[in-house]
Amino acid sequence: MNTIEELSDWDIDEMKRHDNANDVYSSDAELRKRAVKIKREPGHRIFVNRSLQLDRIKFYGFDMDYTLALYKSPAFEELTFQEVVDSLIELGYPEQIQDFVYDRTFPLRGLWYDKLYGNLLKVDTHGNILTAVHGFKFLSGHEVREFYPNKYIQVDDRIYVYYTLFNLPEIYLMACLIDYFSKVATYAEDRTSVEFGENVLSFRAIFNDVRNSVERVHYKGKLKEMVCANIENYFHKDEQLPILLDRIRSHGAKTFLLTNSEYWYTDKLMTYLLTSDNNGQKRDWKSYFSYIVVDAQKPLFFAEGTTLRIIDPNTGSMKLGSYSGQLQQNEVYSGGSCEVFSKLIGSMGKDVLYFGDHIFGDIIKSKKQKAWRTMLVIPELNHELKVFHEKRDLFNTLEELDTSISELLRSFDMASNQGPDAVSKIKHKIQQCTHELDMNFGLLGSLFRTGSRQTHFASQITRFADIYASTVVNLVYYPFFYFFRAVPQLMPHESTVDPEEPMHFKSWGDEKSHPVSSGHHHSTIDQVVTTVPRFNHSISASASIQTHPDLPLHVTHDHDDDGDPDDENPDKDGQDLEFDLRSRITYTPPKRNTEPTHK
Repeated sequence: MNTIEELSDWDIDEMKRHDNANDVYSSDAELRKRAVKIKREPGHRIFVNRSLQLDRIKFYGFDMDYTLALYKSPAFEELTFQEVVDSLIELGYPEQIQDFVYDRTFPLRGLWYDKLYGNLLKVDTHGNILTAVHGFKFLSGHEVREFYPNKYIQVDDRIYVYYTLFNLPEIYLMACLIDYFSKVATYAEDRTSVEFGENVLSFRAIFNDVRNSVERVHYKGKLKEMVCANIENYFHKDEQLPILLDRIRSHGAKTFLLTNSEYWYTDKLMTYLLTSDNNGQKRDWKSYFSYIVVDAQKPLFFAEGTTLRIIDPNTGSMKLGSYSGQLQQNEVYSGGSCEVFSKLIGSMGKDVLYFGDHIFGDIIKSKKQKAWRTMLVIPELNHELKVFHEKRDLFNTLEELDTSISELLRSFDMASNQGPDAVSKIKHKIQQCTHELDMNFGLLGSLFRTGSRQTHFASQITRFADIYASTVVNLVYYPFFYFFRAVPQLMPHESTVDPEEPMHFKSWGDEKSHPVSSGHHHSTIDQVVTTVPRFNHSISASASIQTHPDLPLHVTHDHDDDGDPDDENPDKDGQDLEFDLRSRITYTPPKRNTEPTHK
């Protein structure tokens, strides 16, 4: 864990044990404050959504692009942007778009594109629109409602979600094109398209042209060749990456590479990132992995998949036929499916920890289909951490303003006809403070929030990524027996109610049952039931029935225990807990009502 709350009672006891008898740290709270000084640096941390024990992981799987191979920004994005612009000009787009200049401060991962109206949308957890941009024009609240009356939208065929960092140049180019067609006098903008002469170009058509051009540049163009020709200009090389992969295998776990990239590109990148010169002998990058799969076609890999084939590393060509043998080290395989792959390597769902950058293709699908444990790589995280830390006073101000509204309205109820005038002024301050905080992150704000509201992208991370960090290399700062423990997730009724506040109400189910009045007559149903013959089971004198459940005196569920039950110590099953559970839990078994209900 990476917050003060991660310290367990065992940690605190250990700290107390190592302190002198005259220790100035007199309370657990002070010990936790002291622990802040020994935490890992924020840039080296792994953050936790769901608890995970590393010593239960048997397979460590890695995506390549933006996971093991981290592209340099904005160099790679600028190159991609220019290549896609050239491709669009070949399709007939005006040559003036060559003047577009890539601006890294504008595009943001996690945006939604509305193909109908040509708007880029930043959306919260529930589909409420936080920000809407048409070209480079940020729409006002009134303008947003003209397109979306409830400022609300859900994912359907008209929405495309930009999940990956590869989408950043595409997002910016869409904004450039729509802004161009909206402002150049030759074109007349309609609600869903632009018109020029007798021609109509819909916003959906612009999207399709850009999307197809991006696909063409990535998979059929010269982009990858240009990247490989100047590889050091486009990739960060981390000397700790080969150390991490070696340490994983030295602790008995296996590693595998699972990437959508083709073999020749994978070979170029991994050779640059992993090949080392040890005593004059170069080490093959394939030796760092137990298994290697390229051309995986995720997310299809996690569904029906494709044919699994073996690749000749010398020629890069695939061998004829479908491969059905055991997967071997130093061999390279193409395609396949998660179902087949899991059987061939002998993995069982939760004993796999998979690292990826694509929230949908890597994390959501592997979690839903095979219950793999997941770590999302978020290269933008360090920028988000830095800004949020430096501007934390703005976020604290937002919280104070929200609280002040609650305090102002605390004494009002349904008998009140008019609220205080100060509320509208506070709301205006909240808007100003939110905008100031957002602009410190970029033109479209934070990847994770707008003010105090989390984005849809943030909710996807919380729901599907067990752990997340800015880079896979952060794993070297943790031991292989580490227990990533999630912080308590409190609901509003748990986090906003003061525990010292008295509770002047009855709980549901506390009402005492009232005896039936003497004037009550048996219903027709009662009369019918009494005439039904009863079963006459013979029960021995020594036998007795159990009228209510017993209070369990052994651990029945551990929310942090996600391992194989066979790994547990069977001798512990059924043993009494070490503390007196009966004295600490308010549990009263129901008593049978022996009093007659009718007279």
